[in-house]
Amino acid sequence: MKFVGSQLVYYLRDKDFKRNSKILSRYLALLGIVLIIFSVLFHIIMVQVEGQNHSWITGFYWTLTVMSTLGFGDITFESDIGRLFSIIVLVSGIIMLLIVLPFAFIRHFYIPLLESQDKNRVPRQVPKVTRNHILICSNDVIARDLIERLIQEQTLFYIIENDLAKALKYHDERIPVIFGELDSQETYARANIKDAKMLVANRNDILNTKIILTIRAIAPTIPVVAIATDDESVHVQELSGANHVLPVKRWLGEQLANRVNAQHTRPIGQYEDLFIAELPVINTQLVSKTIKEAGLRQKFGISIVAIWERGRLKPVHGNTKLTYESVLVIIGNKDQLNSVDELFYEHTINPNPVLVIGGGKVGLAAVKLLYKNNILVNLIDKDPEICEKASPFCNKVFAGRASDYELLKKAGVLEAPSVLLSTNDDTMNIYLASYCRQLNRELRIVSRISEARNIDIMHRAGANFVLSYATLGSEAILAISKGHELTVLGEGISLFITPTPSSLEDKSLVESGIGAKTGLSVIAIKKDSKVFTLLTADTLLPPGAEIVMLGNAEMRNKFNEIFGGQD
Repeated sequence: MKFVGSQLVYYLRDKDFKRNSKILSRYLALLGIVLIIFSVLFHIIMVQVEGQNHSWITGFYWTLTVMSTLGFGDITFESDIGRLFSIIVLVSGIIMLLIVLPFAFIRHFYIPLLESQDKNRVPRQVPKVTRNHILICSNDVIARDLIERLIQEQTLFYIIENDLAKALKYHDERIPVIFGELDSQETYARANIKDAKMLVANRNDILNTKIILTIRAIAPTIPVVAIATDDESVHVQELSGANHVLPVKRWLGEQLANRVNAQHTRPIGQYEDLFIAELPVINTQLVSKTIKEAGLRQKFGISIVAIWERGRLKPVHGNTKLTYESVLVIIGNKDQLNSVDELFYEHTINPNPVLVIGGGKVGLAAVKLLYKNNILVNLIDKDPEICEKASPFCNKVFAGRASDYELLKKAGVLEAPSVLLSTNDDTMNIYLASYCRQLNRELRIVSRISEARNIDIMHRAGANFVLSYATLGSEAILAISKGHELTVLGEGISLFITPTPSSLEDKSLVESGIGAKTGLSVIAIKKDSKVFTLLTADTLLPPGAEIVMLGNAEMRNKFNEIFGGQD
């Protein structure tokens, strides 16, 4: 009974349900008036024409049996006027009771009842005790990747959804969601915005601005992270009150541009005052040498913390043999990284232009950064307007389909050091990666993707480096939530910082078995504000220190399971 009572309270509060109930009530009132009129006319005709006397209950009884077409036949008219009246009552009953009433009941009561029930099934507020949670304004591709990471890290979050069908879908999928309008202060008040850790505004640029202004009216200090589609909107959202505005598409283009083979050592991240960089082996004398034979630590003071092989991050061993496809992940200070460039002095860098396929927001951002770094670029795009927009930053532009062999050949795919695939179609990028790999075996292929499930097939198609919009966006948001610098090492690869577990205290790296058991690469140890990166197998893990490791979420989870670590 309590459940029924609570449901009735919900229904009576629902505006749509109340409005439809009023319409149905008015129709029922009209039906009652018709019944009364027909009952009165029944008595008049029976007395004045038929000469019979019946009670008022009999009049209602006759009217209902005729209108409902039951027609028991125990009370009938003998006169033509009476029978004509019976026909009118019968036809009215067919229309009002058998046609209109069921439709009105279903349309204005039953369906609204189900819709109201669905509406009230979706939460409209978070529990009042909720604290330190992350609010996300859309379950887009970035949010889906972010949610996976938040679940792994056991961080509380809620999606705010203003579309009831989507909110119901998320609720049924057991995704924490609250239903409410995105431009309503009441929605954010019910979401405990003042006690939240952060809000992510990831709608379109215009709606993001409205969301930010709405929040700032009730929660002036809550950190707000906004995703900007257009660079022009970054300043607008900052002025509206966003603490961080992330132009993720531009960043994605720049990250991809930093992975081409036209440069030497390429810084890709930072930890404390140390830089993490990539060193392509293809243009050095390191090809065919082992890590031990290369002697980079002894010669330059840098540490080799991992190695990329065709999109796979692998731990480093002294006897690991380097190939022309190997890309070393190194760490050191700025001077040390600059000194490594002497490896390239004896080798001629491929002077041909880098080939960029796809000149949208991501592709254009890549072209602009390569142009800024004095790297020649040829661009292919099927849209002449995009080609015209990018032409000031390109060596040559080619309007047409990249699957055209003659066009690819003319654009320089056979001579280019690298090709950057930046179309927004994963299937097309996979096709082009395979095609370009067949045309030029030594080509470095860098590509964007949209769906994480396509990473493996992209690598099998021939891509050397792959990065997605979703990964970059979620990594940036997580870095902000933790107060870290954004370090993008590759698809799914991150820096993990954890206090030394008690089970590993005073053990050497080789004794700990971190790399062998989890696949993680230990790149640094921080103790008393000092960072040590020149690590050996005999380096001890002191109590009270922090271990900085490189790897993916699966490796990190395995570390926590085995050693009891924590982020």
